[in-house]
Amino acid sequence: MDILDAAKALSAISQESRLKAFRLLVRSGAEGLAAGRIAQALEIPHNTLSTHLSTLVNAGLVNSRRESRSIIYSIDFEGTRALFTFLMEECCEGNPRVCLPVLESLLPRCCDSTKISGAKS
Repeated sequence: MDILDAAKALSAISQESRLKAFRLLVRSGAEGLAAGRIAQALEIPHNTLSTHLSTLVNAGLVNSRRESRSIIYSIDFEGTRALFTFLMEECCEGNPRVCLPVLESLLPRCCDSTKISGAKS
């Protein structure tokens, strides 16, 4: 990921409704959620939500797929991982052990990647 892609991704999640949608999709995992369920959960009108989800898709943080008459949105694990890697890759002037506590604090709360069918190693 280059700096322009990172800026685009960070800009996408810098808006409250988009950040809420992103976090909801992180919790939903690889299966994702239908747009209507997201709108209902976040209490956002469908047309407004559509714009927000489109921004997240264009930023490479969310995927969309059509299933029958529904559009299902899910977290883009590869794009999200690329953003986090970009943010942390030059951690602590080449001393990544300093950043290890940050990563370790996520592990107990994070999903086991072996259970995430959509995750790419």
